[in-house]
Amino acid sequence: MDTTIFEQHESQVRSYCRNFPAVFHTAKGSLLYDTEGRAYIDFLSGAGSLNYGHNHPALTECMIDYLKADGVLHALDMYTEAKAAFLTAFTQKILQPRSLDYRIMFTGPTGTNAVEAAVKLARKVKGRTGMLALMGGYHGMTLGALALSTDAVSRQGAGQPLSCVTHIPAPYMIGEQQAIDYLNMLLHDDHSGLQPPAALIIETLQAEGGMDVLSDNYLQAVAGICRDNDMLLIVDDIQVGCGRTGPFLSFERAGIVPDIVTLSKSISGSGLPMALMLCKPQYDIWLPAEHNGTFRGNQLAFVTATRALDLLESENILEETKRKGHLVEEFFRTDIAPVDNRLRYKGLGLAGGIETIEIGPDGGYAKKAQGICFDKGLIVERVGRQNAVLKILPSLTISDDLLLQGMGILRDALLEARG
Repeated sequence: MDTTIFEQHESQVRSYCRNFPAVFHTAKGSLLYDTEGRAYIDFLSGAGSLNYGHNHPALTECMIDYLKADGVLHALDMYTEAKAAFLTAFTQKILQPRSLDYRIMFTGPTGTNAVEAAVKLARKVKGRTGMLALMGGYHGMTLGALALSTDAVSRQGAGQPLSCVTHIPAPYMIGEQQAIDYLNMLLHDDHSGLQPPAALIIETLQAEGGMDVLSDNYLQAVAGICRDNDMLLIVDDIQVGCGRTGPFLSFERAGIVPDIVTLSKSISGSGLPMALMLCKPQYDIWLPAEHNGTFRGNQLAFVTATRALDLLESENILEETKRKGHLVEEFFRTDIAPVDNRLRYKGLGLAGGIETIEIGPDGGYAKKAQGICFDKGLIVERVGRQNAVLKILPSLTISDDLLLQGMGILRDALLEARG
């Protein structure tokens, strides 16, 4: 396939295409097809933006119907029928059954913009600038969100100091109780040097950080610490929300209610850009247009997002995600772990990863396995420290056969890379 046009004219900043050097033409369900007709099983899913797969027929149909009816495509934040339908569906199908009382804010269409809005609101509510964030966390590439993130390469691209954030160890780094004790010490020791922060932001499963799950106990502990220390708790559910770990909102399993939640990626269902920030009503103190953007409120995304919430029920997606997650874990135990006893499985639901760092501490083993996967027709990303975790992120609608076929390719690639 000729990639000259991209290499000559597209910026050097391109990344995914370097690991998956094909020119893609069509996509359906969990398969991508290149211009030569070769099929690839998609374990990347738009970095979590395609929980319903590529071109789900129900979502494609509602898009076409809306376009043919000359539905409004751009309206800033004005009232539209499409927005009303989504607000009604999200309230009735997601918030009310979970007894959640949140105001819904439509930010700019990317996840990082939702994070920017969340941080700005937390600082406005508390009148403080400091933030706490976890080591291993990833929250976006705009400057405010990047300050919260810890990946060294990403931070180097900022071109300026990234300030007003204190990073604390994630529980898997030093032990769960030690991480809780450290946070308490930081907040209460009068020689810690920490000014009272506005909020703590966490992911319940650190996806880009290496697919590490934060336990229910830890989530409950930090929720209590935030409450007791007059801080807001922000849960970044952009990648692991919308059913990816099993429940629609990933923090449901811990029984906590964050003050602010960010959602993006698969909230539209179709891969169209869309992002939300949810906040408790008492914190909705914005002035009109205090955080705005030309593309806040993607009308076509409202249409597919509303239909996607119907599919959650009609296709039993949340329960199926849990079942398929167990399939992946069982396949790892029976077929992949025997390849090398240093391999480790991490994750929850259909957000999984295979840790290889003990075999190739420089990430080289994972990189080699990734290339073999691609040659064999599987697209899989690498994340975590030294990019040594092979990330398993298929669509939630993937068939059992394709899911296990993809896992088989992973097994074969890991075996071949070791040899």
